Order: sequence, then C-alpha cells, then structure tokens
Amino acid sequence: MGEKVVASGFDLSDRQRYRRKLQQCLAGLERLLEERRFDRPRNLMGLEIELNLADSDGLPRMMNEEVLERIASRDFQTELAQFNIEVNIAPHRLSGRVLDQLAEELRIGLGYADRKAAEVGASIVMIGILPTLSAQDLVQANLSRVDRYRLLNDRILAARGEDLTLDIEGVEHLTSTSGSIAPEAAATSMQMHLQVTPGRFAAVWNAAQAAVGPQIALGANSPFLFGRELWRETRPVLFQQATDTRPQELIAQGVRPLTWFGERWITSAYDLFAENVRYFPSLLPICDDEDPLRVLDEGGIPRLKELQLHNGTIYRWNRPVYAVVDGVPHLRVENRVMPAGPTVTDVVANAAFYYGLIRALAESSRPVWTRMPFSAAAENFETACRQGIEAELTWPRPGRGGLTRVPAVRLVQDELLPLASAGLDAWGVAPADRDRYLGVIEERCRCRVNGASWQAAAYHRALERGLDRHKALAAMTRRYSELMRSGDPVHSWPAGLPLS
Repeated sequence: MGEKVVASGFDLSDRQRYRRKLQQCLAGLERLLEERRFDRPRNLMGLEIELNLADSDGLPRMMNEEVLERIASRDFQTELAQFNIEVNIAPHRLSGRVLDQLAEELRIGLGYADRKAAEVGASIVMIGILPTLSAQDLVQANLSRVDRYRLLNDRILAARGEDLTLDIEGVEHLTSTSGSIAPEAAATSMQMHLQVTPGRFAAVWNAAQAAVGPQIALGANSPFLFGRELWRETRPVLFQQATDTRPQELIAQGVRPLTWFGERWITSAYDLFAENVRYFPSLLPICDDEDPLRVLDEGGIPRLKELQLHNGTIYRWNRPVYAVVDGVPHLRVENRVMPAGPTVTDVVANAAFYYGLIRALAESSRPVWTRMPFSAAAENFETACRQGIEAELTWPRPGRGGLTRVPAVRLVQDELLPLASAGLDAWGVAPADRDRYLGVIEERCRCRVNGASWQAAAYHRALERGLDRHKALAAMTRRYSELMRSGDPVHSWPAGLPLS
C-alpha cells in the first residue's frame, strides 16, 4: 500500500471491471514467467522498520506529520496511525560487510530521526507493540491523514458490516471492539525483502514459511496489548483480527482471512498471485489504464498495477512482490513475520539469521518442505507466537524419517545456526559479520532471553515493587527505551528496573 491511493467511492461495476483487469494481469504475469523476462540474479535485500512515537513517560504521541516534517527525508514515511512512522533502508547486495553496513545506516538514520523527534517532544521506540497503548489511543481519529489509510479503513469495515472484535486468550484474556482498523497500528514490524529469480522463488518462499516458527521464537517482542499480557508475540493475532473482513458466519464457513499464513507449499510464484485473485474480493477496485497483454505484445513490460494493489491488501506473512524498476520486472519475497526492535544490533542479527537460513534451506538436497507437512509450519508459527523463546516446535528428525518435537532454542543451536552460517557463507557475507550477528542469536538461545521475555520479566518485577499495572507498564517502557538507545543486544540487558 505504499503508493498514493485516491478515490471518492466505487459503483457496482467497478469490482467486475477490476476482476477482469486482475485476470489480464495474471495472464500477463504468466507470459512474463514463460518468456523469462525477469531481472537477472542480483542478490539484493532490503529492510523496512515500523516505529512508534512516544513521550518522556512512554505514552504514545500522535504527531507523525510534525516529526516527519522535521526529519525531511524520503527514507522515513507515514504509517497507519499518527504515532507511527516507517524507515526504509535502500537495497543492499548480500555480500561482504553488508550486515555492519546495515547496522551503521540504521544507527545513523534512527539517531537522526530521534533527535528531530525530540525537537517536538517525542522519541522513537522500536518495539513490536508499544506497551502503554490503550484502546482509546487506537480510534479512527488517530489514523494518519493519508487517503489510502482512510479508504482502506472504510472498505474493510464495509466488507465486514460490523465492528471489529479483538478476542485474544494468552497469559491474560483481552476482549475489545473497534469501529475502525486503528488497532492494527499497534503492530509495528520489520519487513525483510529478498529479490529472487522466478526459478528460485518457490524454494525461497517455502523455506521462509518453514522458518517462521524459529524466527518468531527467537525474536518475539510484543507481549502486551491494551494493558494485558497476552502472547509472547501478539502482533500476528492482533493483525489478523484487526483487518478481518469476515463476520462470525463467514469464519464458521472457513472463509480465508486477509491476514493469512497460507495452506500449502508452492511450486511457482504464480501460485500465490493466482490464489490471491481466486480467494479474495477486491478491497480497492481502482483500475489503471494499462492493457498488460497489449504492452507485452508490443515488447514492453507491464506494470500490473491492479495485481500489485490487490496483492498489497492481502497480508501474507511471506508475501510475493512483483515490481518494475528501470523498465525491468523482478520478484521479491517479503518476510513480514518479525516485530521491530529491540535494538539495531538485534534487528541486524534477526536479518542475518533469516537471510542465512533461507539460503541454506532453499538449496538443501532434502528440502524441509518435502519432509514436513505445511500444517506443521502453520502450527509452529502459532506456537512460537504464543510461547516465544520457550516454544517447542515440530521439525523433521535429523538423519531419520518422521517428525519430532524439539525446544526452539535447541533446534536453533544444534541445527539452524550452522545452516544460517553456511547460508551467509554462500551469499559471500564476511566471516566477521557472520560471526558477530549470529553470535547474538546464539547468546539469545543460551540466555533464553528475547525482547518479549525481558519485557515480561521487567513488568512483573515492577509489580512486585508495588506499582500498579499501568505504572508498571510505563516504567518498563521507559527502561526499554533507555536500553534500546544503549545499542546493547537484548540478551545482555539487566533484568528489572532501576531502584531510583
């Protein structure tokens, strides 16, 4: 949804016309794949990180326009709510000292943005869900003043026909209703992009789907919402419920949600785009003037705008992306699983683990997706979201047939870290970068500490000191923000809060 979307409304014929255009776009994509018109391998990766704006007490600040005006950089953009902004890191080639380069760019960019935010009484907090958010903060009036967000809100609510409902059973139980999609804005994520050739796309996407359980177990950083302790990574269930166009009757019928893990391993990128068109009605039936098949007949490259727009309103955790840059089309896998934060070092360590692991899994002679049912990957995702670093995951048994249940930290230490290391070597990443950032992952496993476990422990220690729930969350958020700025990875953070 990064493009500017402006529309005053839709009539009954718009959806039919849009459906026809989507079918033309699919036919165009199929021809592009058959004719091998895509960009050559370039080993390009990119990052996007969604951020929160808070005041000195750790409470959300609804002022992204003022902050972005001060930052005055195209690398920073609006996000769904007025307490959100997003930073985009330019594509990098996966080789050499790329991880240290990413870390340095993030430190410089976020430091600059934080200083500019401070000029208007705000600070940047890089966290999966800001613990101090209340339901009163997440209302339609606090959506960013951008056409595409307002329009998307109206369309999701119109499709659903009733208020959105949050019902999350975790350590505690949260129920809440909303007359807008604003609760979605609580979920701030890190998105990792990888440009891949069509021939490699299915293997990379399948590998990424298999990896989501371990990713979340290691990187969970969203244990609180609206003052309740819920799942260790509450973002995914929040996102699904806050964008759900289905009333209870359609849920009971098994209609697929907009926020979707998927239901099968794939053999082609086309599979995912075709599923998106087949299963999901259009939310924003805005048609472009382009005739994609005529463009192809004339030797050009179609933009497939309708397909891109439709794809952007279906929230797969590993999303297929079609884009045209300098007249050349390419495909990307966009990994949307991880929460933001806690520190720049943690973010880059998460990226190192992801890019290394999926390279190794995708090139394995015995692919994990041939040895594990898709349902096991989906179950791992939910288990890791619920339990975080303490999760037990289902994984193929090494050397022998069948599946086994194994603690996530042991799976990562014994099997996945060596694979990630080999994968980074295959990319040509410098050994110093490989060892530094995978070492952070290893220490998280050894200490059994990630952002979510630190937040929960600090919160409970604050309660033990006599603070009430809301003061404890505020105190924990302030301490988190201080330690985030120190740059030290979360596994090394001191437990609890200062006594002063």
